[in-house]
Amino acid sequence: MIHFVLLVVCAAVIYLSCEWFVNAVEWLGQRLNVGALAVGTILAAFGTALPESVVTFVAVVFGHSAEQKDIGVGAAMGGPLALATVAYGVTGVMLLLRRRTRVTTAVAAGVPDGAGAGPVPGHGLGDLGRLARDQRWFLTIFVVKVALGLVAFAIKPWLGLLFFAAYAAYFWKEIRSSAADGEGEDLDPLLMQRRRSVPATWAVVTQTLITLVIIFGASQLFVRQLDAIGPMLGLPAAVTALLLSPIATELPEIMNAIIWVRQGKTSLALANISGAMMIQATVPSGLGLLFTPWRFDAALLISGIVTMAAIVYLLVLLRSGRFTPRNLSFAALFYLAFAVALIPVLA
Repeated sequence: MIHFVLLVVCAAVIYLSCEWFVNAVEWLGQRLNVGALAVGTILAAFGTALPESVVTFVAVVFGHSAEQKDIGVGAAMGGPLALATVAYGVTGVMLLLRRRTRVTTAVAAGVPDGAGAGPVPGHGLGDLGRLARDQRWFLTIFVVKVALGLVAFAIKPWLGLLFFAAYAAYFWKEIRSSAADGEGEDLDPLLMQRRRSVPATWAVVTQTLITLVIIFGASQLFVRQLDAIGPMLGLPAAVTALLLSPIATELPEIMNAIIWVRQGKTSLALANISGAMMIQATVPSGLGLLFTPWRFDAALLISGIVTMAAIVYLLVLLRSGRFTPRNLSFAALFYLAFAVALIPVLA
């Protein structure tokens, strides 16, 4: 029973910490003079993905057994899968719920059928062209990442450096393009200094760092509770590692998306997910290539195929003009497809 209680407590702590984190990181973006979208794709994504990258680093560099190194490789594959499916799906659901709330409010205010309460498809969802470009970047890198898991050759470990270079190029591109965003907006007061319209820089940095530490600690405790609860529910350890742990490690990004959508900042929510995906596709993969054989079994290959399928689905929606909250919510079904595909592999 204690594990279930801790699971709920950790989820609540992560959510509240993310409330403080997104509040601080928006002010940090203003202090660093980066565009609004770069706050999501670079600052927030880097902050929430850093703990997971550290876990991968420890597993692949300091792991003494093949099983420990496999944990790092699994994390490098599971993270992008959870983001491309569950995170986007949750964002779509939150957008639908927010629209329903607006319609209900409009009807209560006497607007016939809630007219004008819902956004026109594509509007209010941020720069969809930029999102499509980020997903194409991700897909290109991810295809190479999966292909390398199927082959073995002498210089393969050194290709890990190219993944670091790929993220450096993406980082530089985002920082340069952020100057032209022109999406500045009034920010809520910093929670550490609610009475000041413009907070002190030290307070912004302190709130950012403290919340990151809390998110990291709570996320790790959350994963440990899942590891304990899995056997209690009769789930094999492999199911917990491949299905539940990735969602747990990507919980900060999912919570950030929920918070930003609730605040009406959908562009930041989507940017945070796409930016975190770019980190997950490059940094952990580079570490895995450098310090492990980087060979995929059937389960890892399936996770890669499902991730790519989910991204192709999103790109089709973006290209066809059908990127709506309802269609976006269907992305979560790809994670269900992954679970079904694992049944014969784990049986």
